[in-house]
Amino acid sequence: RVGSSPCCHCFLVFSFVMRCSAAFAVAVGASGNPFAGQSFYRNPANAKEFDGSIATASGVTKETLQKMKNVASAYWIDVREKITGTNTSSVEGILTDAASKSPPELVVLIWYDLPNRDCDAKASNGQICCTKKADGTCDYDTQGDCADGIAEYKKDYVEPFVSVLEKFEGKVPVVLVMEPDSLPNLATNIGHPHCGNPATVAAYKEGISYALTQLVSRAPWVSLYLDAAHGGWLGWDNNLQGFLTLLSDMKLPLDKVRGFATNVANYQPLGEICPYEPDQGYRNAYCLNQQHQSDPCCADPCKLESQYNPGNNELNYAQDLVQAAKGLLGMDARVIIDTGRNGVGDMRNDCSNWCNIRGAGAGLASAAVQNSSVVDAFFWLKTPGESDGCTSTLPDGSTCARFDSMCSSSDSIGSTPTEPRAPEAGKWFDFQVKQLAANAKLQSVTAPSTASFVVV
Repeated sequence: RVGSSPCCHCFLVFSFVMRCSAAFAVAVGASGNPFAGQSFYRNPANAKEFDGSIATASGVTKETLQKMKNVASAYWIDVREKITGTNTSSVEGILTDAASKSPPELVVLIWYDLPNRDCDAKASNGQICCTKKADGTCDYDTQGDCADGIAEYKKDYVEPFVSVLEKFEGKVPVVLVMEPDSLPNLATNIGHPHCGNPATVAAYKEGISYALTQLVSRAPWVSLYLDAAHGGWLGWDNNLQGFLTLLSDMKLPLDKVRGFATNVANYQPLGEICPYEPDQGYRNAYCLNQQHQSDPCCADPCKLESQYNPGNNELNYAQDLVQAAKGLLGMDARVIIDTGRNGVGDMRNDCSNWCNIRGAGAGLASAAVQNSSVVDAFFWLKTPGESDGCTSTLPDGSTCARFDSMCSSSDSIGSTPTEPRAPEAGKWFDFQVKQLAANAKLQSVTAPSTASFVVV
């Protein structure tokens, strides 16, 4: 049942005990689960989008949309114009609104505006560039040190963002997820000319290093999570160790970072967590040794285990990530998993497809997790209903400038003539949110094979 208690928005899952706390506590730096005991902020801007879809829905889909409207989700700060302001489309307005609640509500924000952002795709290319083309879009081919782009990022994004956060110290709890896809791209896609371009590499490394340094020194009460892709990307032992080695080489202030965010804006199944039986490095061999294939925790809809990837689901990947981060980096990390759209685990023909997936369903509603050495929270880090990217033709019939061919994959809504065209990334997609509601699994999951969780 949707969080009927006035002090928290949570669901009873696994063998969970629900508890709520009226006390307001701000997690300091990397210590403690920042989600535990907190009420979660629900953005009125998202509620308005849901209202529009609810008005034209019916039956069970309408009822589920009404429940989804009441689930907290993260808010993406993907342009600098969303930093200051008085309305709840800005960091400043959101924090003001959340701080006015009794108790103040936890705000989860996605920090997302690096120069040459989204180097391995086109759907979410950003506003800050290392070099700009004549039409104002980013030129990913021109090499250099990205000095101008990095300076713009520091001055126009990092500085105002951190300045706003400073004003709210002690007033409202905040979680930040840092720059989705950026460091995973540097770890695994350096062969892509846009990601391997020295300008992009410089932008990502210096940009993230500077942002973290500013945050931990000026807003140490904010809880930080680095994006760590998902099990279908970094789940292979070589990829995971390469990613963590990159973090080490960058000399990031990892002792001030709470942990990692996985499956951000993706569809990888949550699954069940397996016993941890590493064979080489930090790779869990439990599902790879052909002895436990009937165990539900080894269910493998993306067929990753046959490729010696133990990250068949996000809980197993999170466990490997935490173990490897401890061994390689000395981090006592925890993970938040995006469950906004992974309620259906086997809907894709190809699990590399990530854009507006047909047949997907909303997953486990946002909830804190206690008594886990792996997970801090399940959270809707991308609001269900926000498009992943546009079809080549937009709903109004115009051409989409940020079209990515992945959004015309056989798994993507809008790739068949009978389906509506998809809007640009981040825009509301009514057809998609109704499908996510129709296929939703907001609270029904099977008890894990190991580990006892308490969701609060």
